[in-house]
Amino acid sequence: MNELQRQFPDLPDWEKLYQQQQVESMPWYNPILDTDLEQALKKLKLERGTILDIGTGPGTQAIALAQRGFRVTATDISETAIAKAKNQAQAKGLNIFFQTDDILDTRIEGKFDFVFDRGCFHVLPPERRQTYVDTVHGLIVTQGYLFLKCFSHLETREGGPYRFTPEQIREVFGDRFQVISIEETAYQGTLDPPPKALFCILQKY
Repeated sequence: MNELQRQFPDLPDWEKLYQQQQVESMPWYNPILDTDLEQALKKLKLERGTILDIGTGPGTQAIALAQRGFRVTATDISETAIAKAKNQAQAKGLNIFFQTDDILDTRIEGKFDFVFDRGCFHVLPPERRQTYVDTVHGLIVTQGYLFLKCFSHLETREGGPYRFTPEQIREVFGDRFQVISIEETAYQGTLDPPPKALFCILQKY
């Protein structure tokens, strides 16, 4: 059990989850690049650069980004998730730096052109959100981007991650990031219908 789970026992045991389940069966499994991220990269004309994929899980997003020529670092709190994702990347001949890491107590060094979070922030306890914001802010170059996908307040399923309104995203991130856009969308994965989500483009001051 990691430090985060010791402090907040209501969080899932991510290590046990990845040990016991096939990644293809997990609700957030999406074998292709997230369509909202793909559109954002095109809109901002981002074709190269360094990327940090937080909570990489199955590693599908890191792999898709590396295939497009980005230099990718991918982290997850689960050692098993990292091992499985690393095997997938190596099988495809991709050079991705994978590391087990807790974003609330990160060991990642350096700065990235952008950070992608598709499911980490929205499972964090409310009292740790500011730590997340401060940490991620420190990992991004000036004028770099945070692409954040989280559950929307419009999602009505019971259980699962925290939900957010656009106003809550602005409140949490507004002191450290310029909010470029927040769009209602869907969280592509194995659930049908896909959960309602927000896709947020935030730029570091």
